[in-house]
Amino acid sequence: MAERYKEIINQAKDEARTYLMEHESKAVLESIGITTSGAQVARSEEEAVGIFQSLASPVAMKVLSTEVVHKSDAGGVRLNLKNAEEVRAAYRQMEHAFSEQKMEGVSVQMMARPGVEAIIGVANDATFGPMLMFGLGGVFVEVLKDVSFRSMPISASDARDMIEEIKGYALLKGYRGYSADIPALERLLLSISDFVLANPEISEMDLNPVFLYPDGYSVVDARIILGPPDLHDLFYPKSIAVIGASGTPGKLGWNVFTNLVSHNFGGKLYPINPRADEICGHKTYPRISAVPEPVDVAIVLVSAGVTPDVVEECCKCGVRYIVVESAGFAEMGDEGKKIELSMKEIADRYGVRLLGPNCSGIINTHCSMVQSIGIVDALSMGNIGLVSQAGVCAAGMLWGLRHIMDFGIIATIGNKLDINETDILEAVSKDKNINVICMYLESVKGGRRFIDVARRITREKPIVVLKSGRTDAGKKAVASHTASLAGDDQVFSAAFRQSGIIRARDYEHMFGLARAISKQPLPGRDGVFIITYAGSLGVIAADAITDNGMRLAELEPHLKERLRKLLPDYVCGMNPVDYTFSQDAETVKKTIEIGVDSDDVGSFIVVLQAEILESYVDALKSVDYKGKPIIACVAGKEFAMDDVIKMEKAGIPVFSTPEEVADALAIMYRHQMMVEEQGSRD
Repeated sequence: MAERYKEIINQAKDEARTYLMEHESKAVLESIGITTSGAQVARSEEEAVGIFQSLASPVAMKVLSTEVVHKSDAGGVRLNLKNAEEVRAAYRQMEHAFSEQKMEGVSVQMMARPGVEAIIGVANDATFGPMLMFGLGGVFVEVLKDVSFRSMPISASDARDMIEEIKGYALLKGYRGYSADIPALERLLLSISDFVLANPEISEMDLNPVFLYPDGYSVVDARIILGPPDLHDLFYPKSIAVIGASGTPGKLGWNVFTNLVSHNFGGKLYPINPRADEICGHKTYPRISAVPEPVDVAIVLVSAGVTPDVVEECCKCGVRYIVVESAGFAEMGDEGKKIELSMKEIADRYGVRLLGPNCSGIINTHCSMVQSIGIVDALSMGNIGLVSQAGVCAAGMLWGLRHIMDFGIIATIGNKLDINETDILEAVSKDKNINVICMYLESVKGGRRFIDVARRITREKPIVVLKSGRTDAGKKAVASHTASLAGDDQVFSAAFRQSGIIRARDYEHMFGLARAISKQPLPGRDGVFIITYAGSLGVIAADAITDNGMRLAELEPHLKERLRKLLPDYVCGMNPVDYTFSQDAETVKKTIEIGVDSDDVGSFIVVLQAEILESYVDALKSVDYKGKPIIACVAGKEFAMDDVIKMEKAGIPVFSTPEEVADALAIMYRHQMMVEEQGSRD
């Protein structure tokens, strides 16, 4: 029966719904063996009467709508209907009351026989993950808060303890004619726990009421909430509307729309501007509701004060993701916070995900999508993901970095009103085009989830994080920048270590590590083989390796013999190997090949001459490294950037100093050891 409930859940996802209606929720529960009071769907008065007559008993009727979650509060429940006229009248009343909501029909179900009223719920706790709740219903839960909780999965003894520890347990054992089937209730709790753990997309569940009988139970009403929809289509949309698109060069609306057009976004583009006929050759629309086709992503570039109205219109039009690039919200004070809360309430009500505000959107080179508020030049498809809380950080640095780094995805999160760093991290990690992830963070929402998600990802893909707000001055700047509260720096360092995250010291360090990891494999041993044309740089490299907890590799005797045949008479060192100024590309290649054959060599530092750097490119590119990383050190590389770019494009990271190379290799090695250790524990 698993196929049945998967079909129901997948259909809701396909419709971008996070809420299963009652009849769907009950069908899901029944497919896993849980007893419910049933629910048949009527889409007309006649169908409702027909179902009533087939049940041959008083019925309950409940509105079915994807836009009505709390049916009782909205007047969408009628109970104990005993004849056809009452059923007809109830149907007409609901049809009228919910005429402005998307009413799918009405659920008609047999009135359940009375029993002990209970409630069972599932919720996700930021610290402990999925939690199971049990308690008696009615006054017991509403006034007395008589409930018990357990972190899932639960055991049989956990289920028994949950039942016995509530104050109303005496009613369940038997009191003045009331009693409950305790073993059946235990099995119900275990079934819910097993089901939720097997289906992590379920974020909430509310079975209320559940009638408990001396001989079983019946779930009378049920609501299942799915977790946030997968963000895949946010990164790979088929259509984008830019609300606030402009035909005036220099305006942000011009920049964003021009970027999408100039980078040849493959989907449909809809500029929204009531005062223009066309922008960049695309027909404009006065408002998003005038667009004749569904829109996956809406980019909002209007003033903060009118943004909530725009967000609501997008939601009503079926937009699935909204990217608010406008500023002027919580980072500006209390009035901005009120506007943000209004936007959040609207998006939550419609189940729409919102990125921002105060961000620079998303760049995805693998679908030619550039949403940046700054004009972005040509990009190459790459394997690096960058998640940034600051939009200018991502867009501003991209101009230069694109020459030596190939980004696949750049996502800015701004004030992270809804979609936060963990949501984006999880989504980017699932992209098969991304092999390493960089993050610039000023704060973290939901720290426990962040740790759990990062720990899972770092086993497959390294994460390098630059966390700002370390000092008191930095924390004050963060608060005024993205309305974030920067936590204690030692706490963040500990959380990063626990997650397997690599913490960067500064921007240069983060992007240097990303270049190395994205272009080269992680070392499997701590032995390093150093090749240099300058003895001093070789000695510095050896010191730096030792300082970073690595060591000089020792070649096997037969490999030393091979190396001696390459060495000039005046060179005797085997590691570092100093060829002085007789070093050429072919010699370096042959020396590396010797190190590749050594079981003790885990990685290479190759010190190259800036003035003849181009001569090394083809030779180093052709070496089979057999999973052993090589990083080049070029003193004065800033004066040979054309050749540095050629070397980087060939897959060889280039650093300025031996210390930088040693630091990168040591971090890469430690990360690899951490991954292997975690694997052995699992």
